[in-house]
Amino acid sequence: MPRVRSSSESDAQRPFTMPDSLKCQHTAKLTAGHCLYSDMGRVLAAIVADTCGWHDSIGGVSNAEEVFDRYGAGRYQELRNAFHRNGTDNLLVEMSKWGLTISDLLMTLNLFSRVDVSEDGTLSFVKGNSKAGDYVDLYAPMNTLVVLTAIQHPLDPNPEYAPKPVKLELSRAEPGVAEICRTACEENVRGFINTDRFFL
Repeated sequence: MPRVRSSSESDAQRPFTMPDSLKCQHTAKLTAGHCLYSDMGRVLAAIVADTCGWHDSIGGVSNAEEVFDRYGAGRYQELRNAFHRNGTDNLLVEMSKWGLTISDLLMTLNLFSRVDVSEDGTLSFVKGNSKAGDYVDLYAPMNTLVVLTAIQHPLDPNPEYAPKPVKLELSRAEPGVAEICRTACEENVRGFINTDRFFL
């Protein structure tokens, strides 16, 4: 992984931008061959392998009120470590360790989830989009902060609070693993060039 060499704080701390990631690759779903872009047109991460085939880009993340309304109180006092968590607070707890606040929680990607949009704009959660053992491999050509929370999708109709476990593995990889993404479209070619130039 190359080390970021920046001339200013603003160069090093650029946020992920979902709209740019989607429009430049002409897609509403994310899967193998797609990239996640910063607001400067650089590739923060590339999806180099994916057994699921669809990761939700529009469903957002749950908050405390939504979790309470759907699953009930679920307080720590009664449930201890099985208490009901919500995606927003989970992410903010981890982000705060890096000096980030809710103003930095701009966009989220819901891995292993699918949301369909009807002609009238209605969003619907698709059950069974992923199964146990599915995986997604992300390659980061820049030093990229990734904050994860294993929580149910805010549109998941399951009335029971039952988030599923996930396994996270980290490894070093050569740039060649991202060739499927680099050559997927002309915009990705330019995105990787922008990223490479950042380290010159």
